[in-house]
Amino acid sequence: MGKEVTGAVRAGKARYTGKILLETSEIIFRGADYRLKIPFTEIKGVTAVDGELCIDRKDSAVIFEVGKTAEKWREKILHPKSRAEKLGVAAGTQMRLIGSFEPDFMRELKASKAKILAEKDSGAADLTFFAAASTSDLTAFAKLCKKLRGADALWVVYPKGKKEITENDVLQAGRNAGLKDLKVVGFSATHTALKFVLPLDKR
Repeated sequence: MGKEVTGAVRAGKARYTGKILLETSEIIFRGADYRLKIPFTEIKGVTAVDGELCIDRKDSAVIFEVGKTAEKWREKILHPKSRAEKLGVAAGTQMRLIGSFEPDFMRELKASKAKILAEKDSGAADLTFFAAASTSDLTAFAKLCKKLRGADALWVVYPKGKKEITENDVLQAGRNAGLKDLKVVGFSATHTALKFVLPLDKR
């Protein structure tokens, strides 16, 4: 989930008020009469002056009135975290992968110098990534939860916008297993990742 402020956007001579959201890979404006989404990949330059965030695109510039967050947002746009960083992966992190993951993610993990444990390895893992394609896959949840110790985390990675499995399905499975949901991250254009941990009183 991203950051949100109430503000305004100026595009050309027009000015609109509404909600401005800074997501992991785009900035979004939602107003009563105007909506705008700018992916970071389309941004040619960013400046922050007096509470205004000026974003240059190929053919035009858009100014977001975001107040004191302008400089912080400029830094986040210019230096976004990698997917591995957002998921808490770092050098030396003990990881276990359950299910099938895209090649790009596997390359990112290797580049991060995390230690990837075999699926059947009985060793403790700081992070476990579980790929679930449908609600039937969630039957394995209880078994995976039993392997969690202390502050270990379990990420469930599931497809977006599919009736076979929804965010509510994943949340309910985690809560039924006695876990606490902490964070949602956009895993890719097609998938979402939801993080679970043991409640403090069970660690």
